[in-house]
Amino acid sequence: MKKLVSGVFLFTSIIAFAQEAIQFQNLPFQELIGKAKKENKIVFIDAYASWCGPCKLMEKNIFSQKSVGDYYNANFVNARFDMEKGEGRDLARKYGVRSYPTYLFLNGDGELISQNYGYMEEGLFLAMAQDINSPNNKKGSLKERFANGEKDPEFLVNIMKLSSTSDFEFAKKASERYFENKKKNEELTRDELGYLFFFIKSVEDPNYKVFADRKAEIIKYVPEDTYKQFDDQMKLSKIIEESVDDKNNRIDEKAFLAKAEPIVGKEEAQMRLNQTKLSYYEFHENYPAYETTALEYYKNPDSFDPNELLRAAWVFSNHVSNTASLKKAVEWAEKSVMRSETSENTYILAKLYFLTGNKEMAKTYAEMSKNRTTNNDKFSNLAEELLKEIK
Repeated sequence: MKKLVSGVFLFTSIIAFAQEAIQFQNLPFQELIGKAKKENKIVFIDAYASWCGPCKLMEKNIFSQKSVGDYYNANFVNARFDMEKGEGRDLARKYGVRSYPTYLFLNGDGELISQNYGYMEEGLFLAMAQDINSPNNKKGSLKERFANGEKDPEFLVNIMKLSSTSDFEFAKKASERYFENKKKNEELTRDELGYLFFFIKSVEDPNYKVFADRKAEIIKYVPEDTYKQFDDQMKLSKIIEESVDDKNNRIDEKAFLAKAEPIVGKEEAQMRLNQTKLSYYEFHENYPAYETTALEYYKNPDSFDPNELLRAAWVFSNHVSNTASLKKAVEWAEKSVMRSETSENTYILAKLYFLTGNKEMAKTYAEMSKNRTTNNDKFSNLAEELLKEIK
């Protein structure tokens, strides 16, 4: 009888404990969103990974607290997803989850209304929820509110923060409305400067005018040289766009240099032209033109970053057959390996040695690449395949 009573007590204690904790609902994502919309609630998602220590501590120490369970169960539709499995992978991509734990709060339209990170003590975790669970966050779709002309600065900043990775164009439009309504007699803050720089992508963007008109304020926070470099980049981006002839798969080099040289000087303009040509030819798979441009551009490789040289060496190893050209690529890859050995650069060097007939060195560096890591690394796997081909 004693054992029966103690067993019943233990069982009821477990049930009571479970009811006190956050009740996570085991539902597909779309059903969670539908439930939240029907109940006019916000979805709380604990985005975790199975190996994450802080995630386990949150589950043990915080999600189990009665005060936390009471508030979250009453006010949110709660769910947990392993971001490395099943639906979690899609959610991680959609909402830009890159660290664990991440706490996602979504409205009934599946829009992100808040995203927070890391281990939190009970009080902070509750305060965060109370702040998010405000009537303002339940007004409806962020895009509908934006389309209806909402100009509240806090609302626009929230869109910028939350949508910059998942929906950049929407966040960019919010930034443009924000600065359009920024009073001219109100100086820019450091945070606002960050938003301004982040969302300007062209001299034709509405925010570029703010950038140009408020230079005096901006250079209080950043050196004038930095301001000019950013400005030059915006102008060069436009020149590149105007110089590319996609119809004929060519770049109008004379037009590019004529417009770029007055802005950045002859040497810088030529360098930008070569970089543009390399990117364009690689994208359009015009490898003969890429080869010619790279050989000319990197003829003095000591003046270039080894990572940049390695990129060209990789393209050569896959798409160039001329032995003399491949030997130049060997030099580029060697410079990267000399700086620090990785499974990537040792594999690329091994392949180039193999393609130029130096099987002994190819074998040495392929083995080096293969042994650089114990993980399922792309280049170490490629090195293993190359070793089989060498034998």
